[in-house]
Parts: sequence; C-alpha cells; structure tokens
Amino acid sequence: MLLIVRMRWLLLIALFGAVLFVPPGWLPDPIRLQLAQWLGAGDYQALPASVRVPYADAEQPCPEDLLGWREAQRIEGVDIRAAATCLADNPHVVAAVVRGTNNVSTETLMKSGLAPDAVTKGRDLDGDGDPDEIHIRLEVVELNGGSPEQAEPVTQFSIAPGIRPGFWVFAPKTFGMATENFESPRARTILRLPSPAIRVEQGDKILITLENSHYMPHTLHFHGVDHPFLDSDGEGNDGVPITSEIPVMPGNARTYNLEPRQPGTMFYHCHVQPHVHIMMGLQGLFVVEENRPDNWLQTLNVGAGQVRVPSRAVRESFDREYDLQYLDIDRELNEIIQRYNDPRLIIEQMHRRYDVTDAKSDYFTLNGRSFPYTFRESLVIVKPDERIKLRIVNGGSSGIALHTHGHKATVTHFDGIAVQPAARITRDVVWIATAQRVDLALETTNDGLHSYGSGVWLLHDHQGKGVTTDGIGPGGNLSAIVYEEFLADNGWPNTSGVSFAPYFSEAYYAKEVPVWQSYDPRGLISAAGTSYWALIRLVGAGLFLGALAGALAFVVWGRRGRVK
Repeated sequence: MLLIVRMRWLLLIALFGAVLFVPPGWLPDPIRLQLAQWLGAGDYQALPASVRVPYADAEQPCPEDLLGWREAQRIEGVDIRAAATCLADNPHVVAAVVRGTNNVSTETLMKSGLAPDAVTKGRDLDGDGDPDEIHIRLEVVELNGGSPEQAEPVTQFSIAPGIRPGFWVFAPKTFGMATENFESPRARTILRLPSPAIRVEQGDKILITLENSHYMPHTLHFHGVDHPFLDSDGEGNDGVPITSEIPVMPGNARTYNLEPRQPGTMFYHCHVQPHVHIMMGLQGLFVVEENRPDNWLQTLNVGAGQVRVPSRAVRESFDREYDLQYLDIDRELNEIIQRYNDPRLIIEQMHRRYDVTDAKSDYFTLNGRSFPYTFRESLVIVKPDERIKLRIVNGGSSGIALHTHGHKATVTHFDGIAVQPAARITRDVVWIATAQRVDLALETTNDGLHSYGSGVWLLHDHQGKGVTTDGIGPGGNLSAIVYEEFLADNGWPNTSGVSFAPYFSEAYYAKEVPVWQSYDPRGLISAAGTSYWALIRLVGAGLFLGALAGALAFVVWGRRGRVK
C-alpha cells in the first residue's frame, strides 16, 4: 500500500515536471491559459544568435592562365582566336585537329596529347584546297570511377566543387597517362565531359573508328547524320545492335563510314542499352558544315564551348560561334561505377537493377560543368553589334526551357534543318526536347528587341530544377551572355561586387553553408545558433515524460494485480 502511495506522488511530480519543462507551444490552449493564470505570463525569450559558417577550402574562382591558352595565336599555320573566358581549351589540340594529327610537328602533337592517328587528314578530292578524307579515332574513357586502391574516385572530373558523378565519354585517341601526373588523380584536360563536338564538311569521306578501350560493349550511332545502313563491306553501319550489328566488344574496334550530303547540327551517341549509356555521357554534337573552298575545319571541339576556328560558312554570316551541350544526371545511375570494381557487378546493377522509369535528375550541366564552373569556361562572350551562332543539343532525359536574359534570339534551324525565313521566330525562351538540336542567331544590336544593351545577362534553363545542383541553387546549367566590357582581364565577369566565394566551397553544395551569408553582414538570415535553455527544457521534458509514463504503467499494473 505504501508503495502505491509513493508511486502516486511520483506520478504527480512527473506530471508537474513534464508540464514545467515541455515547451509551451506543445501544450493545448486550455492548459496554457490555466498555467498563465497560476504562474503569470512568461518573459520574452530572445532567439539564439546567428552563427557564421566558414567557407572551407574555397577554390580560386579564376585560376591563372599559366600556359597562355587564352591568347590568340598562330600554331602550325592555323589562326586560333582568343578565348576571353577564364579557362580555355588547349590551342595545340585545336591546331592539331585542324591540320590533322598526321600533318603537324612532333612538338605540337606532344603539347596536344593526341595520338598521331587521332585525326588524320588525307587527299583533297575536289581540288578546292582542303582535305576531303578524314579519319577520326575515338576511345571510351571512364571518369570518376571506383578504385580498389583508394576511397576517392580516380581520373577525377568535377562538374562543381566536390561534385564528381561517374561518367563514360568518347574521347579522341590520346597517348600517355589519363591523369595530370603520377601524384594527381585529376583527369587531363583532354579527357572530360562532354564527348567532343565533331565537325566535318558536306561531301567529305569520313571514317570514324571506335577503339573500345572500355569493359562494356559500345557502338556509335550518328543521329540525324546522313549515312548508309551498311558499309561497303556489307557490315552494319548504323550502330544499333538490335537491327544493325553486334556491338564493339571490349578490346575490339569498328570503323563507320559516312559521306554526309546535308549540312546541319546533328548528334552522335552510343546505342547499346541507350537509356543508360547515353545518360552516362556517351554522346556529343556532330556538325556537318557547308562545303566551301579552302575550308580547314576544327574537326574536334574538345569540351564544346567556343569554336576557336570557325568554318568559312559560319564566318560569312556570324562573328562568333559556340557549341552548347546540355545534360541532366541521375546520381543513382552515375555513382554505380564508384561502388564496384568488378565489371560483372557494374553490368548487373546498371542493366538489371537500375530502373530508368524511376529516375530523377540531381545534376544539370552545360558543356560538362555546373555553376559556378560554367562561369569559368562556358560563358557566351560578345560585343555590341555582333551576330553569334549558337549550336545547341539537349542530351538530357527531359526538355529544357532555354532562356536568354537581355536578348531575344532567332531560331534558324531545328534538328539541322533550316527554318524558312518567313517562319523564323525570335523569342527569349526556346523549348528543346530530348536529343533535339536548335541553332540560334543571337544578335547584340541594342534595339530593345534583339539586345537590351551591354551587361552580364544570364543564360539558363527556366525550369527551377535546372539551375540547381542536387537541389542547391545557384547551380546547374546557369551561364551568361557577357559583353567584353564587363569582363575582367582574367576573363571573370564583373558581377556588381557579389562574392563568389561560397559557390566555390564544397561545403556550399554539401548544404552546410547559409545561402545568403556572404552579403548578410549582420547575420540576420544566417544559420541559427543553439538555445541552451531550450535544449535543457527538451531534455528535462523527455526525462519527466519518461518518468510519467513509467509511473502510469506501474499504477495500472498495480491495480490489475489487486483485482486478481
């Protein structure tokens, strides 16, 4: 009996303690009013002070151009335009693919990193002063794959600070190491996402050899490009395993034959398990240029972006040319190659366990990068009163609503086919479906229609998710149309004093940094600090509620015992 009395007192104490420590907002209104009458209204409790979060290891937004790649230069007789952006493609690669890797000096070849037979150029068949026999050799390279020797991915290619999904890409045939050196895990600049844009001339005799250096079967399919179904030997030439041919197995090679008759912006990609292989990065722009005399083309545009040696046909009508390739990435798919080293397990997980019908996009890239890296190398640089050609392909799984701030561009071609002049539309949002190509003419005449004047004008997918990186913004495929007068000498856009430091910190995209902290000096909307009194109340409430539950259980079971 005495024990029961004590438990009742314990029950009352636990109940009182729970009411005392439980946050008032958790209590029903009648109980809160009654407590206020008994004890009086509580004092105002100030919110905890804001906490500033350090930007851990923030990268330098614009690395120094130590090798002078940004400069206009003449290499092997090729006039290579300046690249105004912070980072630029290797000009020795540009020269080698214009002249042909079989026609340049050993010094240029060594500086390019290309194999001697990567892009060979042969005879001038029509006598117009440029080669008409082109042989391109491509390999398959894995980026950010798993390693049995270390926890970090190898042959690293970052799309944003700390963001390294796994990729497969078609790459020009190279020599030497895949990484920068023996001590660095980073991929060489020539090995990157996206696969290189390929440029050939209308009527040229093109051979493209896929040397499959990968552990899975692959093919090349030339999407929209004029090519025969069978080659001259009667072998399949369409790159589609279920109708055309056996895939190119690991360690083997196949040569595809093309003699395209129609110019335009096309596409190429792997057609083995395309719902997976294309989204892993095995895709690229394929441009057929109009035939012109003495038309030495930049056969490969590694990394896309600015075309530093435009064709004669483009130079007739445009001041500059840019290749823009968009891609969205499902982390669940792309990280499979980081979890396994056994190709059989990768194949099982990727082709039998992964369900593309449940896929969702986590990352969004332009020319293989997400913001802020897009501001390093994928800006569209212009001057007033210019006409710019933009060749665009959507290599992703869903459409994009491409929006040009400060400008309205004119759609001149869909899928490589010219839009009749009377039907051309000038607009500031262009819908681009999956695998669709659109050519835009961007005019910078300040007339209030084509351009609103000089500035740093954003260029991006207007769907909200497209400008995020795993849900964090700004990120994704965010880029800009930047007038030269708004560029610093190092190629970084002048953006009204806004600090880019947060965006170059891995912590930002790891969701550890308040999004407005860099321009919130008073910390009013920074990270919330901890209220220790509130923490004590929560712990106390938990203890007393636990005691209350125990006392109730004891009383209930005690009564049941007496009934028996």
